[in-house]
Amino acid sequence: MAERTYRIHIAAELSGVRVELIRAWERRYGVLVPERTPAGYRVYTDRDVALLKRLKALTDEGVAISEAAKLLPQLMAELDTVPEPPVREERAGGAGGAQPTSWRAAVMAAAEAYDQPRVSRILDQVLSALPPLRAFEDVLVPVQREVGERWHAGTLSVAQEHLVTQVVRERLVSLLHGAPEGGRKHAVLACFPEEEHELGLLGAALRLRYAGVRVTLLGQRVPAEGLGETVARARPDVVGLSAVTNRGATVFEDVLRRLREALPKELPVWVGGPAAQAHADVCERLGVRLFMHEDDWTRLSG
Repeated sequence: MAERTYRIHIAAELSGVRVELIRAWERRYGVLVPERTPAGYRVYTDRDVALLKRLKALTDEGVAISEAAKLLPQLMAELDTVPEPPVREERAGGAGGAQPTSWRAAVMAAAEAYDQPRVSRILDQVLSALPPLRAFEDVLVPVQREVGERWHAGTLSVAQEHLVTQVVRERLVSLLHGAPEGGRKHAVLACFPEEEHELGLLGAALRLRYAGVRVTLLGQRVPAEGLGETVARARPDVVGLSAVTNRGATVFEDVLRRLREALPKELPVWVGGPAAQAHADVCERLGVRLFMHEDDWTRLSG
């Protein structure tokens, strides 16, 4: 069986070491040499996570990381002798040992029965059993994706889609309330002026905060002048925009141009969502970076 691996923001959450510290320790002291996915993203094993925990324990005790790094051969030998158990999907008893696929299926069954309280109970089990980012990536994102696909296919009604989406949004907001505040790097996140779908933006905010980025979240239907005023006062390092509803290339270009013109020319601007991906040529022409992969958000912290 292939060894379980985690992307950097998950390894950070599991180990308690911030993303920016993991990268700094790798760069300066060579504490880890993570593998890379075909797309170029770092992935970490359970052993890597265990090593990060040991290093964090040492630094918490006052040992400088430069000195802790000298103990790497000893620490790795200890891990090889008495390996830490793999990270569990769930805490024992958290939800009867259910796997994420079972949770997702249960949510869809509850949606089909128009049983919103049951959707709430299932997602509460997920949040109590999994770390926040794992709950988001393994359950909330796939559930919302499947709900959207089934609504488009006509196998879920608008009401069924709404009753799940509302609960997912509530749980996402609760995860954001408990997320780290972030560091010195600052991002402003906003939806297009007529955009009401904000779940993707909430997810981006969650990932960025766990990646060590301070986030100002403006949410739905943000006009160009409001975005410009916020940026002028907050002076972020980057702006992230979400465009889900595709109203055609002309409308998309007009809106994106107005948003871009409301911001300083030198400020990096990213845009994501199905509408943005449908008009990649417009993004390139206007000098806006197109968000294609979920990990693009965490790369902003590097």
